[in-house]
Amino acid sequence: MTRPSAYLDHAATTPMLPEAIEAMTDQLKRVGNASSLHAAGRQARRVVEEARETIADALGARPSEVVFTSGGTEADNLAIKGLYWARRPRRRVLISSVEHHAALDPAHWLADSQGAELELLEADELGRVHPETLRAAIERDPDDIAMVSIMWANNEVGTVQPVHVLAAIAHDHGIPFHSDAVQAVGQLPVSFSGSGADAVTISGHKVGGPIGAGALLLARGVTPVSVLHGGGQERDVRSGTLDAPAIAGLAAAVSVAVREQETLARRLSALRDELILRVRDAVPDVVLNGDPDDRLPGNAHFSFPGCEGDALLMLLDAKGVECSTGSACSAGVAQPSHVLLAMGADAATARGSLRFTLGHTSTREDVDRLIEVLPAAVERARRAGLS
Repeated sequence: MTRPSAYLDHAATTPMLPEAIEAMTDQLKRVGNASSLHAAGRQARRVVEEARETIADALGARPSEVVFTSGGTEADNLAIKGLYWARRPRRRVLISSVEHHAALDPAHWLADSQGAELELLEADELGRVHPETLRAAIERDPDDIAMVSIMWANNEVGTVQPVHVLAAIAHDHGIPFHSDAVQAVGQLPVSFSGSGADAVTISGHKVGGPIGAGALLLARGVTPVSVLHGGGQERDVRSGTLDAPAIAGLAAAVSVAVREQETLARRLSALRDELILRVRDAVPDVVLNGDPDDRLPGNAHFSFPGCEGDALLMLLDAKGVECSTGSACSAGVAQPSHVLLAMGADAATARGSLRFTLGHTSTREDVDRLIEVLPAAVERARRAGLS
C-alpha cells in the first residue's frame, strides 16, 4: 500500500493493524454462517464467540455484554433509540452538545418524530461537560429522564470527559448512561465495568480494525428495544447475520490496541506536543482548541484566523498532507463545526478549523511534511478569503 506523504486523519480511520488483517483474511478463506448448525456454521460461531471473549477481556466486560454491530453509528443508534423506547413513557433525553452526529442525530430524530424531549447539555470553552451541569439537568425532573449519553472523548477537539463521575451521577437517580468511546479505545484506558456506564460504543476502524465492524458493550439487565428486527442473533437486541471475518479482525485490533495503549499514548503525546509547538511557530496566530492538558494523545485541533477550513484542507491535500475539518458539508456549503459553536466560538472561527490526528503509523516525518507546506497554504487560503 502506498501511503500519502503525511496521513494526519487517524481519528477518521486508521490503517488496519497487521494482526487484524491476518485474522480477517484467515476467516475470509472459510465459509459458514454463525447461526448454522453444521460444521462450517459451528466453526464460524466459534470465531465469533472467541472474538467476543477477546474484546470483553480487553475492555473489562463480560462476554455476554458484547453486542456486535456494523460499527459505531449503529451502536449509538441502538443505545440512544433503544433505551429511550425501553423506558417510555419517560420522555427526557440528555445528551451533550458536543457529541458526534452518530449520537446527536438519533437524539434529534427521537425529538422530531417520537415525542422525546431532547436537552443538550452545555459544554465549557474546552469542550467539557461538567458534572454540575448534568446533575442540575437531572434534578429538574429525574423521574422523566429516559437516558443520558455523553461521549468518552471528543472526536473533533480531543477533550476527555469525566465519564466515571458523570455515569455515577446518572446512577444516583437510576438513569441508564451511555458513552460513545469510539475515539477513546486504544488511546485511553477504557474499562466498561470500571466506568459505571450501562452502554459503551466502540468501532473497529478507529483502532486498526476493519470498517463495518463495531460493538455496543451492554450491561446485564439493560435491554434496549431493537433497532433492527430479524433473527435476534445478538441478545435479541440486534439482528443480522454475523460477519465472522470482520468480527475476527475487530477482536484482533482491539486486543492489540489495548495491549499497546500505554506505549502508543506516550509516543503520540510527545509527537502531538511537537506538532502543536511547530504549528504555533509556523502560524503564530493559530488557536489550539480543546483542553490543552487533558486531551486524546493523538489529537491536535486548530482554528486558523482568516481561513476557510475546507479551502485550507484542499490546499494541504494538494501537497500530500491529509487531515480533516471539524465541519460538515451540505449541498456543497461548508457549515461551521457544531462542536466549536457549542464551545462558544463564533461562526468564522468554527469554519476555519482543522483537525490533525495521529495514530500507530504516525512518524515525525509526517509532522515535518505538515510544517513544510503549512505556512504557504495558510497564506494562500487567507488571500482567497479576502478575494
